Amino acid sequence: MQDENIMKMAEFADTEIKDIPTLNILLCYLMYKIGKPVETEQLYDISIGTGIINYFFYQDSIDYLLKNGLFSIEKNDTGTDCYVITPKGLACAKQLKSYAPKSYRDKLVVAALRYLAKLKYEQEVKISYITAEKGVYVCIKVIDVSSDLMDMKLFAPDMTQAKLIGKRIMLNPAGFYGKVMELAIGNEEVPLDMTDN
Repeated sequence: MQDENIMKMAEFADTEIKDIPTLNILLCYLMYKIGKPVETEQLYDISIGTGIINYFFYQDSIDYLLKNGLFSIEKNDTGTDCYVITPKGLACAKQLKSYAPKSYRDKLVVAALRYLAKLKYEQEVKISYITAEKGVYVCIKVIDVSSDLMDMKLFAPDMTQAKLIGKRIMLNPAGFYGKVMELAIGNEEVPLDMTDN
């Protein structure tokens, strides 16, 4: 019964923000915490993906932030539009953050960190699948700027299990790579037991 009450309270706490000034503060705070330009589509995905920001309110807030000089749009190295927080937006984030509920601020920042980490992993770790005669190979390639750090294949009996392996690796690719390296470096020859029993 108590668990049900907690779940109901959590559902009510997770309602969408329908107040544009609060949303403006939240988006400024989010950009301040990220600390670098963010592609327009990425900020949209992060914001809408949390479930606390409605598409229409998001668009109204972005329009306000751009028109009032809290955000600007610049192109990154690949020519993609990015939102950049201006000094005015930074002041808003720092001075007015307490007007936006901490639970919403935290949820947005955590969502952003997860989203950006996932993008980084997807650029550094490539997973592909090769169908074999009696199963599927999961091909894992860990890429560094100048070379491949790891290139290996794992066998799975079917595509469902192969996809599961790939999905699990992508949950924490750095951890997977670290464990493989730890096993390789720490691997020792098993001493032969020469005792006469």
